[in-house]
Amino acid sequence: MNALPPPGYPAFPPPGQYAPLGYPPAGYGPPPGYGAPPPGYGPPPGYGPPPGYGPPPGYGPPPGYGSPPGYGPPQLVPGALKPGIIPLRPLTLSDIFNGAVGYVRANPRATLGLTAMVVVVMQLVSMLATFGPLAAYGRITVARSSELSGGVVGAWLGSMAAGMIVTWLGGMLLSGMLTVIVGRSVFGAPITIGETWVKIRGRLLPLLGLALLEGVAVAALFGLVAVIIALLAVAGAPALAVLLGLPLVLAAIVALVYLYTMVLFAPVLIVLERLPVMEAITRSFRLVRGGFWRVLGIRTLTFVVASFIGNAVALPFSIVGQVLLVSGGTPSTGGLLLSSAIASVGAAIGQIIIAPFNAGVITLLYTDRRMRAEAFDLVLQTGATGGPYAAASTDNLWLTRPV
Repeated sequence: MNALPPPGYPAFPPPGQYAPLGYPPAGYGPPPGYGAPPPGYGPPPGYGPPPGYGPPPGYGPPPGYGSPPGYGPPQLVPGALKPGIIPLRPLTLSDIFNGAVGYVRANPRATLGLTAMVVVVMQLVSMLATFGPLAAYGRITVARSSELSGGVVGAWLGSMAAGMIVTWLGGMLLSGMLTVIVGRSVFGAPITIGETWVKIRGRLLPLLGLALLEGVAVAALFGLVAVIIALLAVAGAPALAVLLGLPLVLAAIVALVYLYTMVLFAPVLIVLERLPVMEAITRSFRLVRGGFWRVLGIRTLTFVVASFIGNAVALPFSIVGQVLLVSGGTPSTGGLLLSSAIASVGAAIGQIIIAPFNAGVITLLYTDRRMRAEAFDLVLQTGATGGPYAAASTDNLWLTRPV
């Protein structure tokens, strides 16, 4: 039963006849429109597009940083630590030459004293080896050609060879002694002749062994070339012997230069790193291999400079000797002996000057190769903090090997 509405209210529609929410009820239609706007108002005036500011200013691509830096050769550090004769960083040619002179000035007694003793002994032996043939010169010149036996010529050649061997061995020993002084001078530590001898005496046999091994290698190399040329000549092919002889000699010289450069650091390794002979040779090969042309170039330049200085010192003595030789008219045996003695004095003085320079360059070149190949400058810098009087500890730094 449906309830009736109160009086005055419209009747409720029956159930099910309600319009859905959101829609007008049935019978109402759309709301009345508002019509057109009052005249004169129209649409608001257009402002048009906003003023153009154009595209934002271009900043271009970010600045290029290029390719990442390569590792290449170590860069020189301007403020590198310098406790002694060289800065503890990879060395320039100027550093090496200045250091080779600086260690002589820092230790003149040990350097020049040892050099003078060894050079004087070498020159005395060489003079005796030369004076033997010269003393026989008078007898040879007055002898008939039939009396000139092979024994006389053989004795002369033997004495000359003996002098060369003694000079070679003495030079090797002197180089080892001077290496000890350079090693101390890197840290600014002084050293005496007695201390140098204590450090070197245990390495004399390895140094002599290296010198003999190098001499045998040189003799074997040129002996092989001589045998090949002689066999070709004996076989009846002299033209072929001449044709092949020159290239063989040149090849032997090139091989000798290469081998000499590769084993250049062997004496230094025997002394500073206390290595046996064969291990020193193999380690020298490893150190030189990465910088062969630089090592060869600096060593060649050193040879040229040292030869010029040595010849300049010895030249006045040679001139005096030649003047004395020809001043008496016909050269005599006594004149030859006197001229040779004066020339030997000049050569000895020249060697006393240039031998320390040569040894210093080789040792510092070895140090530079270790800095570049093994970052050895960092090891030396740690040792330099002990000061120049920590000589025992700095000597052991040379034994450090790369990990």
